[in-house]
Amino acid sequence: MSDFPRTVQFMGLNEPIRWEGSTPELEIEGEIPAEIQGAFFRAVPDPAHVPFVENDVLLSADGMVSRILIKDGKVSHDCRYVHTARWQAEHEAGRALFGRYRNPFTDDPSVEGVDRTVSNTTPVWHAGKLYLTKEDGRAYRVDPHTLETLGSWDFDGALKSETMTAHVRIDPETKEMFFFGYEADGLASKNIAYCVVDPQGNLVSEQSFDAPYCSMMHDFAISEKYALFPVFPTTSDIDVLKEGGPHWIHHQDWDSWIGVVPRGGSVEDVRWFRGPKGVHVYHIVNAFDEGGKVHIDMCQSDSNAFGFIREDSGITIPQHELGGGLVRWTLDMDGDSEEAEVAVIGPPGDLPRVRDADMGRPYAMAWYGTIDPEGPPPLMGGPVGIAFTALLAFDPARGVVGGYTVPPMHAIHEPVHVPSSQEGHGGWLVATADRMNGPDDYDSELWIFEADAIGKGPIASAKFPERIKPQVHGWWVPLADYEAAKA
Repeated sequence: MSDFPRTVQFMGLNEPIRWEGSTPELEIEGEIPAEIQGAFFRAVPDPAHVPFVENDVLLSADGMVSRILIKDGKVSHDCRYVHTARWQAEHEAGRALFGRYRNPFTDDPSVEGVDRTVSNTTPVWHAGKLYLTKEDGRAYRVDPHTLETLGSWDFDGALKSETMTAHVRIDPETKEMFFFGYEADGLASKNIAYCVVDPQGNLVSEQSFDAPYCSMMHDFAISEKYALFPVFPTTSDIDVLKEGGPHWIHHQDWDSWIGVVPRGGSVEDVRWFRGPKGVHVYHIVNAFDEGGKVHIDMCQSDSNAFGFIREDSGITIPQHELGGGLVRWTLDMDGDSEEAEVAVIGPPGDLPRVRDADMGRPYAMAWYGTIDPEGPPPLMGGPVGIAFTALLAFDPARGVVGGYTVPPMHAIHEPVHVPSSQEGHGGWLVATADRMNGPDDYDSELWIFEADAIGKGPIASAKFPERIKPQVHGWWVPLADYEAAKA
């Protein structure tokens, strides 16, 4: 891997591995609870070729789909590249052909017009289908059993938007899938597409409206009444792109906004609420209604959390000085004010998870990763350059109610929640973790926690014989749904 740039984007846990293969049975330590039966799909960025731009970033890496299958107390692992149009073009050429992150004007002329998305961010499961997503393009559908790529997906020709978010929301009662696309009609545009998919997987609604400005809109939320579209001042300019510049520039002096649309209504009724200047959010915990108000809980930072974006923006805030926290924006739908009420409700962190059954509803528990300031130094890796050293359990009524800090030289990644059928049982969290043994020497494991008692640490683990790459995001699919799926 010596040909890759020696930057944080390609070192530590970000070092390219490019492993495709199958491990039929992992070594188990402890006993996996009998109710944990299913597939943990992960979207893994791992570049197939050395970039030809020195300032390339992890987010440009080719997407891989990783499946960790847990069945009858045994664990297997399979990993394959998603054969996007971009992957195919570079595979045939035997070298990298695409330039700067999300800037087609820096590509090799031979791939002009080729779909640039790498499908490396989130695996999405809905209506028995598996999609690999990245917000700069449409999803790619993948066979959940063979991991074969089935092609770019436009909902049988129904989707007009050029993009689909990596963060969909599925209503736990109606089983509808809600998603959006930003820059929906082209690079650096303000256009947002708001889409609804029925329980059978058919796109039944697509509406478009404009944001106050073009924004990196990585996530959004639904409540029972509304769809909420956060807009933060990380923006794009088509003239900068044409000059070969960065896709994203963050503005510390610009207002942030949230657009609120009636969930089953018209985007013409969008209402915009203003928030603090210069802040940024990548991930949202949840949203829910309370009378005439709607609350949205988010992992907010005082600037963009990605160091390469701050560098491109001329912002000199070091990562360890980047303030923020878990915040709640309250939007008064019955009032006349356009100002959001903003309150800090928890410590900083990111990659939050709630129970699927709580999506869009008041929730009793959320889990998210953080850096324990009194814990071991974090390992190098991930889009922000450092990996989590702790997992927190958060109750909106009581605050942090539990936590687990990893041992020295370890990192823990975003968990998925596995529900239990036992009344009063909070289920489990399943996550991958890494241990650093020495320079460029790591081991990987699967850790299982009791969701109501994460402070006890992992109650069982599975050891990978090969090092695996951390995912960006993951998705849990119950075994019955996985086995019933037809490609």
